[in-house]
Amino acid sequence: MNYNKALENPIFKIIAKASQELNLESYVIGGFVRDFILQRDFKKDIDIVAIGSGIDLALKVSELLPHKPKVQVFKNYGTAMLRYKEIDIEFVGARKESYNQESRNPIVENGTLEDDQNRRDFTINALAFSLNGNNYGDLIDPFNGLADLENKIIKTPLSPDITYSDDPLRMLRGIRFATQLYFEIESESLTAIERNKDRIKIISGERIVDELNKILETKKPSVGFLLLYKAGLLDIILPELTALNNVEEIEGHTHKNNFYHTLEVVDNICPNTNDVWLRWSALLHDIGKAPTKRFNKKQGWTFHGHEFLGGKMVKKIFERLHMPLNNKMKFVQKMVMLSSRPIVLAEEIVTDSAVRRLVFDAGEDVDNLMTLCEADITTKNPNKFKKYHNNFDIVRQKIIEVEERDHVRNFQPPISGEEIMKLFNLKPSREIGILKEAVKEAILEGEIPNEYQAAYNFVMKRAAKLGLKKI
Repeated sequence: MNYNKALENPIFKIIAKASQELNLESYVIGGFVRDFILQRDFKKDIDIVAIGSGIDLALKVSELLPHKPKVQVFKNYGTAMLRYKEIDIEFVGARKESYNQESRNPIVENGTLEDDQNRRDFTINALAFSLNGNNYGDLIDPFNGLADLENKIIKTPLSPDITYSDDPLRMLRGIRFATQLYFEIESESLTAIERNKDRIKIISGERIVDELNKILETKKPSVGFLLLYKAGLLDIILPELTALNNVEEIEGHTHKNNFYHTLEVVDNICPNTNDVWLRWSALLHDIGKAPTKRFNKKQGWTFHGHEFLGGKMVKKIFERLHMPLNNKMKFVQKMVMLSSRPIVLAEEIVTDSAVRRLVFDAGEDVDNLMTLCEADITTKNPNKFKKYHNNFDIVRQKIIEVEERDHVRNFQPPISGEEIMKLFNLKPSREIGILKEAVKEAILEGEIPNEYQAAYNFVMKRAAKLGLKKI
């Protein structure tokens, strides 16, 4: 079957011409081919495989282009890359690979197109379009990848045990593709992932997180996380999450399965945010529940302090997986630590002071926190569901009203510690802290408005009680 229509972009004719001048064969391979056949949105990268030097081909293509784009050369990998009209094009020489047990970095030799297709992770990624004069646009499909695309199957070109053991990251990639494309992993392939799960330990945290992020960025991440769980990978990567999959019963009292609840929360939040870190917050929001779970006869099952402990656990997870230990981690920590606060508000009569404290603690992230907490409502009781969401609407409206009136988001005290020191001729001392804290509490409780004059008058009265006199 001919796919000339896929090759309408002028860059393909230029690559074909460069290949002809160098007397080598070239092919478009991988994701571009797969996504064209699936009629998916074209991603801004194209992989070209050359039967010969991929670096030489990239340099020749650059030479033939009017603007002579810069070629990035990666000699150690035998690859090169150039940018053409916002498209990243990577060139590699066809190769065959062999691996040792301790590394996913292969020993590479020059090879044929067949060798190169053999080394690909899945049949659907081994498809290639020819850029050669005698069969330009033909589909090269040695493993029936086209049939697997039609049947929505994820399958390895070679034995799955070889494919996954050679490069264990492919196990995560397979689960990620199944989640992104709504495909099924062939049963033999899924069983092989279970057999080879411990090989994931040689993969760096950065690589693992890159795949987890891509799963979290899909429309229904629970599909991927359930596959990770079934294959035994999740217990290695995020044991804090799988620890939630444990329901106990004592004296007729049970608690909900917090693992499946968590996956439901993640799915719930996806239509309302594309922020992967807010989705991470949904994934980790209940991780403190396993270690804080207790039973007593009066209250039944409790998880006291799970939000605080969960926030501390977030940092350990980020460190272990080499995730960014910056404001992204702090954001996830904050969301986890505050994750129950709006829910408590939605259960009770919403007071202005409670809303002020919520806005004060959440700061600029209060809207994200509300989005997380609304996703956290997974009750199947329609009356409870409606009541919670109606109450959340009230809380959201209160947040707007309180913020307009009291300006406590990203709170700055209307009277500073330096001014208090000048008023009473004080050096930094305990009294300054007491007065600043008293002003903050008075504003949050609604005793005084968040205004300078009111704060000044309040400080003068409170200082008098402490025996301080204005100079």
